[in-house]
Amino acid sequence: MPEGEKTGQCKQEEEQEQKEEEREGLIEFYGSYQELFQFFCSNTTIHGAIRLVCSKKNKMKTAFWLTFPAVTLCTLNPYRYSAIRKKLDELDQITHQTLLDLYDYNMSLARSDWSMQSTRKRSSRSLLHHVQRHPLRRQKRDNLVNLPENSPSVDKNDWKIGFVLCSENNKDCFHQAYSSGVDAVREWYSFHYINILAQMPDAKALDESDFENFIYACRFNEATCDKANYTHFHHPLYGNCYTFNDNSSSLWTSSLPGISNGLSLVVRTEQNDFIPLLSTVTGARVMVHDQNEPAFMDDGGFNVRPGIETSISMRKEMTVRLGGSYSDCTEDGSDVPVQNLYSSRYTEQVCIRSCFQLNMVERCGCAYYFYPLPAGAEYCDYTKHVAWGYCYYKLLAEFKADVLGCFHKCRKPCRMTEYQLSAGYSRWPSAVSEDWVFYMLSQQNKYNITSKRNGVAKVNIFFEEWNYKTNGESPAFTVVTLLSQLGNQWSLWFGSSVLSVMELAELILDVIIITCILAVRWFRSRQQLSPLGPPPNSQDNTAFQDEVPALGAPHRFTVEAVVTKLPSYNSLEPRGPSRDGELGHE
Repeated sequence: MPEGEKTGQCKQEEEQEQKEEEREGLIEFYGSYQELFQFFCSNTTIHGAIRLVCSKKNKMKTAFWLTFPAVTLCTLNPYRYSAIRKKLDELDQITHQTLLDLYDYNMSLARSDWSMQSTRKRSSRSLLHHVQRHPLRRQKRDNLVNLPENSPSVDKNDWKIGFVLCSENNKDCFHQAYSSGVDAVREWYSFHYINILAQMPDAKALDESDFENFIYACRFNEATCDKANYTHFHHPLYGNCYTFNDNSSSLWTSSLPGISNGLSLVVRTEQNDFIPLLSTVTGARVMVHDQNEPAFMDDGGFNVRPGIETSISMRKEMTVRLGGSYSDCTEDGSDVPVQNLYSSRYTEQVCIRSCFQLNMVERCGCAYYFYPLPAGAEYCDYTKHVAWGYCYYKLLAEFKADVLGCFHKCRKPCRMTEYQLSAGYSRWPSAVSEDWVFYMLSQQNKYNITSKRNGVAKVNIFFEEWNYKTNGESPAFTVVTLLSQLGNQWSLWFGSSVLSVMELAELILDVIIITCILAVRWFRSRQQLSPLGPPPNSQDNTAFQDEVPALGAPHRFTVEAVVTKLPSYNSLEPRGPSRDGELGHE
């Protein structure tokens, strides 16, 4: 290597070493705030909420976003499916003749499927036989037994209408009567319609989704919806239903309140090829519910009017109940003695409907078509189960009276989510904009402009506030609360503290100990003072003792005289001879 290149390389190495020495220095510090916070987040021992800020890919950063609920939208009218079209046309003809006989009303019906006379005669024999078994009749009010007391009069003749239901052997019959002729015809038609649906061997034959012809526009957070955002199911009375945001893998979230941050739908409300005898309203039916919960359109749904823009604001509320000894709520329904027939989590309505369906299978031998089918059972059909209608209405009366006990068995869940809704209405489209709106719909969605305003409706569903409310339960008295209350009362009435209570407890303990000691001493002293028995060789003179004096007699004391003998002083006197000798000697 030439010397010049070596010299240049050496200079570069020296400069790099000098830069590193300048960087290291004696006192190091951060070159920017970013380096400071990066070092802090990487080396801090703080846990908890700080990780929401430090973590770059933490999904908890979106915890303050509200999860958008599931929204179910139904056509509000049962569809005339191609699989049962012939039988429905036949039922319409029988109903037409019935209305003509009862009300003298000539109902115009489409007879496209009645062109083949042989097919009509062959099919009408079977259906007519079952319809004649459950005829729609008009009777006097006095002749009916099960009538509500406040039933209003139908007309001046004061008569009611209903249909007859009999047991399998025709020994027991009753009239399912209604004060309104419209209600009676709809219920009678619905009864036969359910039997036709139950005769379908495969329920997929009724799965005729027509999303594009029902929902003209769908947007959420200003983004267009697609087929991945909804699921489809068929309802016997509400027709085709579509549930949005029911996919748990990719749920919608709303970061801001307002119409522009919610769900906006433009729906078709025309009633082409529907069943007028089964549904007497027009529009669409909407229900807001939580994910993993079935849409019970009868309970929580409401109708959307044609030609109207309905804006629905929501407020999310969560209820948390205390279980165990505080209430009879259930966590997941595993402790409820009712099998969950729905492929969803436990709710009170899921349990009640499952309870009725299980009793239906047990009592009537078949399942009601509106509810899920239990394992090993089949749906009720009067071609197989002749008297299922008689059994069903009897069981329904017991169910409403809680004879079956379903309302007591099914308990409320400990955690539940509800949505409080409020709606506002306005005319849509307006008079000045309806021409170009209908023209655009006709070009894009093949909308029939002749129906004009009665054929479309708009629905907006959004959060009213960017928060939610939680209603929780807590024990009124816990151990801590009880001790606190006792301490407060003690301080109020005795003016003492915890230390004083400990001193008083010590005093009581000392008193108990001293009492025990004194009791032991007293017992021992009693044992020592007790008289001993007589000696073995002593004589017992009790037989010679006087009797014990009476209580009132005076006590006598015996005084014994004690005589003390004086000592003998004879030793001090002189003896005789010695005395005399002594005297003579002197």
